[in-house]
Amino acid sequence: MTGTGRLTRTLGARTAKVVYGEPGPDEIRRELGHTSTIDLAHVVMLTECGLLPRPAAAALLRTITALRADGFAELYDRPAPRGLYLMYESHLIERLGTDVGGKLHTGRSRNDIKATITAIRLREDLTDLLGELLRLQAVLLSRARAHQDVVMPVYTHFQPAMPVTYGYYLAGIATALDRDIVTLGQVADEQRRCPLGAGAVSGTDLPIDPSRTAGLLGFDGPPLHAVDAVASRDTLLRALAAAAGAGLTMSRLATDLQLWSTQEFGFVEFPERLVGGSSAMPQKRNAFLLEHVKAKSAAAVGAWTASAAAMKSTPFTNSIEVGTEAVGGAWSALATVRDCVLLAQVLVSGARPDRGRMERRAREGFVTATVIANRLVRQGVPFRTAHHVVGAAVREAVEAGESELTKVALPDGLRADVSAEIPPLPELVAAHDRGGGPGVCEDVVHELRQRLAGHGERLGGRRARTARAHRDLDAAVAALTDGPDLGDKR
Repeated sequence: MTGTGRLTRTLGARTAKVVYGEPGPDEIRRELGHTSTIDLAHVVMLTECGLLPRPAAAALLRTITALRADGFAELYDRPAPRGLYLMYESHLIERLGTDVGGKLHTGRSRNDIKATITAIRLREDLTDLLGELLRLQAVLLSRARAHQDVVMPVYTHFQPAMPVTYGYYLAGIATALDRDIVTLGQVADEQRRCPLGAGAVSGTDLPIDPSRTAGLLGFDGPPLHAVDAVASRDTLLRALAAAAGAGLTMSRLATDLQLWSTQEFGFVEFPERLVGGSSAMPQKRNAFLLEHVKAKSAAAVGAWTASAAAMKSTPFTNSIEVGTEAVGGAWSALATVRDCVLLAQVLVSGARPDRGRMERRAREGFVTATVIANRLVRQGVPFRTAHHVVGAAVREAVEAGESELTKVALPDGLRADVSAEIPPLPELVAAHDRGGGPGVCEDVVHELRQRLAGHGERLGGRRARTARAHRDLDAAVAALTDGPDLGDKR
């Protein structure tokens, strides 16, 4: 069928190419794979509700299952002037006749089908992304524990500030990433209601059972509100925002590691499998993968911006701007963030800190200045006075060409003992055990490991629910295809 009843002609070839593209085998398999999964659940439900005779259901299910098994190969060269779904439906009608193939679309619309495909695909992509983020979190926490005694200076405004450890720094990245994981998990949890059943925009008066299709597709329930189900893709928008947040966290980690791996810093080194050379300069050893990590988060930021712009000021109903254009760039963006995570995993795992160079730079950076000021505070000196006195001592040491603070001159009338030797840097680091300082790094890692276990259990629960739905759908399809077959009408 080339028309709709109301219309007798369709788009011209060039216009159709602009609107629908020229889908190749991969795109056909992906889109029709999701579409046909929905079809299997829909046919089961229609049959159980008495809207589709069992023989017709069996014929549809067998034909759809065969197409899926072959990767929809027989549809690759078939014209699709009105899009893949209608091309696929017309193929079923040609194969099985209108009395069978023509009943597949009972009680639904392309609108709720597309919304359901988006929900299923988003659920899959978020589950995969969350799984890789949990692996990255595990690597961060493992490296944080292994290097929690490697003293280094922490920087503010690119200047040495306080003594910490490399493990403590990595635990900080893990702390930030934990929030990104929580946010993505919350977005994934929003995929609880299945849009199927919302129809074109206001549900249907046919006696369908959307709860049944929702369960067979791994959702908790049917649409709460039909217009919202087809009008909204805001969960996708939040998913892009959350993925962009995780990408930004990784980009900041990559910026630090790239700076610290320069010859000027020499704090960390990467094995040869994680660096590259130069086509012109034989001495180069470039940690170029970090630049990929830094840049890849831009894909999610850009996709969110494009999606939000497409959705802005659209009417609250089904619209192409929201359901098609705003969704188009999301999948590649989520895949790019996943690639970013994979790179971060091997880079964090492979980075090797230079303990001696890190500690030496901490000693030379006057990072004990605040400790000395706090020693004066303990003896009753006002902090601002102590701050001024120690700051002057640092200035004098720099002017004298010294790299460490060796003496502090107190103003007349001020009594305090500053003669005691400053403890070794590891002891100073351990003493910073308030306010989440490096002295409690082990506690931070322990708590984050517990949270990681909880995230893993929730992710496992999501995967198990989807797997159960797949098994239930397979069983329901098998039960119906045991009946008589109406045969191929070609």
